[in-house]
Amino acid sequence: MEAVLKNLMSTAELLAVAAQSDVVSQWDKQTVNRAFHWAQYCEHLFSRFHNKPSVRRVMEKQLQLTNHSLRVAFPGYTGVSFSDLSRCQHLLLVGMLNNPELPFSIMKILFDATPVNTKNSEFQDVTGLCSHIIQCKSACKVLSPLTDLSGVGADAEVQGGMLIERMGALLSESTEACQTEHFLDSILQGYEGAAELFCMVIAAALLTPKNSAAESVSQDFVMNWLQKKPSVLQHMCLALPIALLMDLTKRHEKFRDTYCDLLKKWASDMEYNISDGVWVHTSTNTTMSFYKLTERFLALFEACPSLRDDMEKELNAFKISDGDFDVRGLSVWGDLLSALNK
Repeated sequence: MEAVLKNLMSTAELLAVAAQSDVVSQWDKQTVNRAFHWAQYCEHLFSRFHNKPSVRRVMEKQLQLTNHSLRVAFPGYTGVSFSDLSRCQHLLLVGMLNNPELPFSIMKILFDATPVNTKNSEFQDVTGLCSHIIQCKSACKVLSPLTDLSGVGADAEVQGGMLIERMGALLSESTEACQTEHFLDSILQGYEGAAELFCMVIAAALLTPKNSAAESVSQDFVMNWLQKKPSVLQHMCLALPIALLMDLTKRHEKFRDTYCDLLKKWASDMEYNISDGVWVHTSTNTTMSFYKLTERFLALFEACPSLRDDMEKELNAFKISDGDFDVRGLSVWGDLLSALNK
């Protein structure tokens, strides 16, 4: 175990050097190949020990100690978590490409047109690595009009399916719930700066056909995790196309109930602008207008007709609590009911 911890520490140091040190200016192809082999090694460690709590705790402790020393050496260093080990090659590649000291000779090798040499889906030679990734993404873009029936986009659909598969593997191995949640947290962190794509990936994961009980359990877990992230959920409901939101409301009762609550919250946060004669949202965190809000209520009623009667009764109760006036601008609930029933 001592050797494993030493190798783990060395690989974390390698990731920091690849991303932030000028030492990479001296790297050659052989050095980069060895770096990716060490990254593969850490991915194997994750696969082997992520469901063994006692070993995992020891490795997490080692990472904490290593991260602390690396933060001293490299200002701005963010650290490597245990879940990050599952995508160690990705972190290594991104760190290298973002390092301005990476020599052009290495860049040329990474973007070489020669097909990447793979074995069992693992990179044995970094030649053409980036070109391989680009080719896969390009093929995905070209084929998306033929294969994309869900509206999330081919890239997001593939990533969403992979996420559900990974969740199924974690949950089937009796991984502690907090560890599985941490895995999802690391996925969210990985999409930092690409919030719209993350929303699409989560939507795709939730809309993946339930071909087994395990996939149903995985989707329920993702939905429960999402409800603990209100800011993420709100952004998701703002960013996704209405048609996609309606697919989610029809597929998941929890999402539908949460979405209904969010619509009512958006309405309650509105105030009437007398000079313009319109209801406007008071929060700076959303661009929701009264027209868009009405449009979303109508779409919800069309997707889930059984909701309409109960929802209108609830809105009418809110109107009565405001004084039950039928004068425009006095109650957002009254004006909303009027717009819905036109």
